[in-house]
Amino acid sequence: MRLPRTLTLTASLLFCICALAQEPAPAPALAPTASLAAAPRVTPHRLRIGLVLSGGGARGAAHIGVLEILERLHIPIDAIAGTSMGAVVGGLYASGMSGPQIAAAMDSVDWQVAFRDHPALSALDYRRKQEEEQYLVNLPLGLQGRRLVVPRGLIQSQQLTETLRSLTQPVARITDFDRLPTRFHAVATNLLTGDAAVLSSGDLPTAMRASMAVPGVFEPVEYHGQILADGGLVDNLPIDVARAMGVDVLIVVDTGAPLQPRKSLLSLPGITNQMLAILLHRNVSQALRQLGPHDILISPQLGNYSSYNFTDMLKIVGAGQRAALAVEKQLAPLEISDAQYAQYLAARRTVRQGPPVVHFVGVDPDSTAYSRQIHDMFDRFAGKPFDPQALARQVQLLYGRGYLETLDYRLQQDPAGQYGLDFTALRNSWGPNYLRLGMQMQDDFEGYTTFNADGRLDVTELNSLGAEWDSILQVGTDPQIATEFYQPFSNVTQYFAEPRADIEQHELPEVEDGRLVGEYLVRSVDYGLDFGREIGNWGEIRLGAQNSTGSERVNLGPSAPGENFDVDEYFLRFGFDQLDSPAFPRAGQALTAQASIQDSRNGEPGSDQVTLDWRGVHSWARNTMVLWLSGGSTVGGSQTNTLNYFPLGGFLQLSGVRADTLSGPQYAIGRLIYLHKVGNGGEGILDVPAYIGASIESGNVWQQRSQIGFGSLRTDFSLFVAADTYVGPVYLATGHDESGSTAFYLYLGRSF
Repeated sequence: MRLPRTLTLTASLLFCICALAQEPAPAPALAPTASLAAAPRVTPHRLRIGLVLSGGGARGAAHIGVLEILERLHIPIDAIAGTSMGAVVGGLYASGMSGPQIAAAMDSVDWQVAFRDHPALSALDYRRKQEEEQYLVNLPLGLQGRRLVVPRGLIQSQQLTETLRSLTQPVARITDFDRLPTRFHAVATNLLTGDAAVLSSGDLPTAMRASMAVPGVFEPVEYHGQILADGGLVDNLPIDVARAMGVDVLIVVDTGAPLQPRKSLLSLPGITNQMLAILLHRNVSQALRQLGPHDILISPQLGNYSSYNFTDMLKIVGAGQRAALAVEKQLAPLEISDAQYAQYLAARRTVRQGPPVVHFVGVDPDSTAYSRQIHDMFDRFAGKPFDPQALARQVQLLYGRGYLETLDYRLQQDPAGQYGLDFTALRNSWGPNYLRLGMQMQDDFEGYTTFNADGRLDVTELNSLGAEWDSILQVGTDPQIATEFYQPFSNVTQYFAEPRADIEQHELPEVEDGRLVGEYLVRSVDYGLDFGREIGNWGEIRLGAQNSTGSERVNLGPSAPGENFDVDEYFLRFGFDQLDSPAFPRAGQALTAQASIQDSRNGEPGSDQVTLDWRGVHSWARNTMVLWLSGGSTVGGSQTNTLNYFPLGGFLQLSGVRADTLSGPQYAIGRLIYLHKVGNGGEGILDVPAYIGASIESGNVWQQRSQIGFGSLRTDFSLFVAADTYVGPVYLATGHDESGSTAFYLYLGRSF
């Protein structure tokens, strides 16, 4: 399944129309030149060679293949000018990486993580992971006053920035791009003026990211007073920029923007995409008129490879190799001897330096609101060699709290020549108050339907330690109003306290001999106080006490006297979550285990409960296998008290049994779930993954623990199709029980 890219393309189209109305002109460099050892200069007896790399999204991977062939032919590059993806590939090569190294780095990047508008689930702290699993509507909303606010771009570029910063670490001290192992200029668009901004100095990862910040998709980059976006809007093939770098001959690589056939022009997104491609063709055509008789044009044959499909990058690299080999005769005069090329490579390597010692940690003036958190978490790096991997892990811990749009650092040199880390932390542009939405629905096509829609308002950053006040409203089958106040005690060691209260109503099935004969309506008012500690960003241990008061009444079925309850509960809970997705994980595991003691104030005997839920996920190619085990046991108390019962039945809860028609104080169930991804959904930036799958489930409920045994287990299986939509996972499923019963489901919400 694919969603239209109307928003992205319309934004880009508007900028293209404005930009192409005028001839692109280079803007001044955006940062002062640093005093560093100059990059190697060529001997005067050969031509100076400039490389021009166009934009093109994923199609820009062809540049890597061209670089690999140029290296194989021993053709040195003296200067590179790149736009968008061409700036990324060109910047990495300019930093001293080889073509094969760039290809390996690109292949190792999880592009679904790099192109994401918020941290990957594995990077979030445990509290945010639980929130992600409960509120699956993929629509980030902020509340500022009475106004709903959305992000300025679909993707905030945090993951991409971290990737680029790690890859360019050996040249992190160089702020003059003319002093890199290979001279380099990137082209971006100044959104304030509509002019081209030629980035020849400053911070290399920021320059590369700015050059590929497609409006409407990526967050624009604010840099030295300018708001920068994708350079392809004004100069997608920067021949003029490379020529101005003083080279004698140009090698120009144009990855193009393919025109779509007639059958693709039957919808608004298709027409918009075609208009954008036409405008880019005009942009590139104007640039190609600047080629001289000795310049060499390489045009890889990329067919219909999408600019958004980064999973085909290695195939696109191969297309670049073939295109370069096709003009090998034209390239031959530029080849140098083995000895000369060895000197060229050695000179490139000498510019790359080992990590300096970090002497100080600073905070950008625009980020002083987060000064305490930054110093608490990063002062430990002062006095140690610069370690980008360790820094990246610590950055993820703070960024994973979910309220920062950008958390980045740059290696800076002070007047005394010492290096330090200068941090920039910018609040989410749609924060600091966030609205999360979620929906759950189950329909068995036989008249039994449950539906809940819920919203959560998070008021964050209430103090320098990151306190939050969260309020929940749920309407539908199980209405609820809840509030909680989360107060950490430290930025480093995440001890916390959390007072909470809620009012809720839910239905409990009344079951006799496996048949649903009635329904109880339970209303309760709960309040409590928890203390706990987060363990890294993967787990939590929590100790809590709460009081629940309310009533249990017959809502459907034979009338019976109602009961009131007043129960104190004390619990200890441990959980960890290392899954890589809240809806359809492909790797990792998660566990929640809880022990509780209940004491009734109404004179009824108290009870103890133990529950456990564990999920493990493993994937290969397009296939995923999930093993899911759950169980619970009630000890003591009244064995007829339905408040202590565990329900089973429904999709993946013994799928052949009608929802909630099995209920008892003891339960256990295991499931083995298989999913196979179909089509190409999810491989592009805006696509929706789709799956077919099956499950086998074995479990039951029991009145007494002595009844538990393998001989009393029920075995069910299900077949389903599913899609990870923007309102949450949707399943269409059929389930079959060993008794011969069959059930059908339309299910919306997290299923495992």
